[in-house]
Amino acid sequence: MALYTVAFILAFLHLANLTPLFLPEEEYHFKQWMLQYNKVYVLEEYYHRLDIFTGHKRRIDYHNAGKHTFSMGLNQFSDMSFAEFRKTFLLTEPQNCSATKGSHISSHGPYPGSVDWREKGNYVSPVKYQGHCGSCWTFSTTGCLESVTAIATGKLPLLSEQQLVDCAQDFNNHGCMGGLPSQAFDYVRYNNGLITEDDYPYTGHDGSCNFKPELAAAFVKDVVNITSYDEKGMVDAVARLNPVSFGYEVTDDFLHYKDGVYSRYFLIERGRNMCGLAACSSYPLPPV
Repeated sequence: MALYTVAFILAFLHLANLTPLFLPEEEYHFKQWMLQYNKVYVLEEYYHRLDIFTGHKRRIDYHNAGKHTFSMGLNQFSDMSFAEFRKTFLLTEPQNCSATKGSHISSHGPYPGSVDWREKGNYVSPVKYQGHCGSCWTFSTTGCLESVTAIATGKLPLLSEQQLVDCAQDFNNHGCMGGLPSQAFDYVRYNNGLITEDDYPYTGHDGSCNFKPELAAAFVKDVVNITSYDEKGMVDAVARLNPVSFGYEVTDDFLHYKDGVYSRYFLIERGRNMCGLAACSSYPLPPV
């Protein structure tokens, strides 16, 4: 009799684990989200993803009911845990970019209270989507090089992230497994340029290098590293020269960022290197 009792308890616990607590309307929202993003799961996976989704939606609703400088919303990542998101999308390369002493030379200011290069002209390209590939370093590289090129020439190119994914391994980058913008700038510098995304479209997968030098649309004369943890150097570069490329430690709030000014853990307190954002920052110099 005792054996049957134990078996029943274990079966009940297993079933309870597959069907977490949620309200009917929460499952309805999940099913609507599945339709929107074309998601299909087997039964056990369904309840696991429903559990994650429900937790995210409750947190989003709680956040948006308060007074904050940014809002949160459901998106294509809402069935993923933050650990899964971090493993798939975020930078994995250690932040040691050989910039113990950087080459950026700062002025003495004074600096404006804020700078937005989007308001200065057509210098900032639209946000792009990296897909299920750990290639955020390539988007940081192209975004910065696009801006620097536009400031120098008056023309804003949209450059190829896929070329960096496929071709920059000799500079200690690893395609969808990560890399560093400073190393990607070096690749562009010594490899005679970067072509446009129209000529080398993004696939979100590692592939064979198909770079064609005659199609190069942007070039790098030199790479400027800002000394590690030098936030004043970052302020100086952005205020006087151009946008810079840097990596920072994303927190789980950012998984569902929707709009507004993200001001929680990412809030920059000058001189305190919040989120490691000043650990590795750099920008390219154009040839003109």
